[in-house]
Amino acid sequence: MNAHSKVSEVSGVPEAAGLAHEAENDPRPREVHAADGRLLAALLDGMDAALFAVDVTGRITHWNGQAERLLGWPREQVVGRQGLGGWAVREADAPEVLDRLLSVLRPLQGLSAHMPAIEGAVRQAQEFPLLRQDGGRVLVRAQTTAIRGADGRPTGVYCAFSEVHAQLDLERNLALSEALLKDSSWAVVVVDADQRAVAVNDRAADALAVSPVDMLGEPLGEFFGPGLEELESAVEHALIGRAPEEPVELWVTLQDDGAREEPIGIGRSRPAAARRCLLSGFLQLGSPLASDAAPLGVAWIFQDVTRARQQAQEAARQRFRDSQLSRAARAAADCEDPFDAAVLHLHYALAGFADHALLDVTAGARLVRIAETPAGFGAATPTRGVPVRYRPGHPAPQALERGVPVRATGGVSRSGWAVEHRWPKEAEHALCVVLRSRGCNLGVLTFLRGASRRAFDRADAAYGQDVALRVASALDLAGLGDPCGPHA
Repeated sequence: MNAHSKVSEVSGVPEAAGLAHEAENDPRPREVHAADGRLLAALLDGMDAALFAVDVTGRITHWNGQAERLLGWPREQVVGRQGLGGWAVREADAPEVLDRLLSVLRPLQGLSAHMPAIEGAVRQAQEFPLLRQDGGRVLVRAQTTAIRGADGRPTGVYCAFSEVHAQLDLERNLALSEALLKDSSWAVVVVDADQRAVAVNDRAADALAVSPVDMLGEPLGEFFGPGLEELESAVEHALIGRAPEEPVELWVTLQDDGAREEPIGIGRSRPAAARRCLLSGFLQLGSPLASDAAPLGVAWIFQDVTRARQQAQEAARQRFRDSQLSRAARAAADCEDPFDAAVLHLHYALAGFADHALLDVTAGARLVRIAETPAGFGAATPTRGVPVRYRPGHPAPQALERGVPVRATGGVSRSGWAVEHRWPKEAEHALCVVLRSRGCNLGVLTFLRGASRRAFDRADAAYGQDVALRVASALDLAGLGDPCGPHA
């Protein structure tokens, strides 16, 4: 607890100011009284709130170190003074302030020690201005509590106080913490030093496709797959006081083992296994009780910006692909041989799109390989100009027969999948698009990706068709492909 601690917390401290009065009539030895006095002094000086005590006449009986630090008046000059007027309070305000201090004793008038039920009512909170030793004024929020002697009669009042601004700062901090964990437009996850979630607001739970209860007490590793190392590293740096100065974008994949169930009537708004882009900030949470204490944890504050980032990526990808198509068209215009123009289109199409491209044209009922790029990439590929013996159900003949793009993915459990399809062994994803010109199917263009790339999607298929249209036009001009084939 620091100087911003709630004044109300001081009420939990034993009424130490009453120890001195009880000690006057205590038959115990003086050594015990001296020990009690030292204990009382240690208690008063160790408090994080300023405190002073007065007897029933208004004489100052106690003045702790925090009051000295806040107002500047040393204990030696204060204890024993009659009233606060002229030094701690302006003379004009002194009667009113003293009356408000002693008003807490009125409910005790005429009561004895055998009536403890009134104990909860002899405590008041109020605000009044005090003077510093340098002449400055400070508005304090104080809690006054009656001191009762051994016989139950009031013997004085102790007043625990702090600067109003400090108290308001504390209340604002508490309100901010509560708002962040309830109504914030940002997602908030609080993790402890062991990287276990200890608090999760509703927005964070929705972004991570879990309920808040699911995350409590669980390590972050239970909820994230790829991207977890970057997240844990950011949390660790925040714990040692080296959190990123600017918000960072973390791409993470949610871990879903099927063990977590959604509440009845509440379904997930998005697939749990989807990658998320979380714009994140990390704040170290230090203890307000001690400046050198170990950190309590880290507040991970983030927003799910996946959709915006994906849209930006798609827009950038589309701009790049449009640029490649334009560049390929300009370069192909300088080719004297239409076949060279077709191959040139393939070279431009591969950039950022696929690892390999295979060009097959129809020759009667068969498909014949006439080009591949990059050239000579695998021993399993047939020789150029030799018919390719595709097995039944192969994506290339399917695309030719249906006249639409066909996408295929091998999967890690099918190690011989690429070889079976007469493709390079490192191929993992395929896109086959038909070459069509003047109402005829001239062949099939196949794009291949390795395991390090994602599978082809619909946008990729549309781009593949754009490339195929240009390649088919060049092949038609070169007289390649059998327009009278069975799928024409």
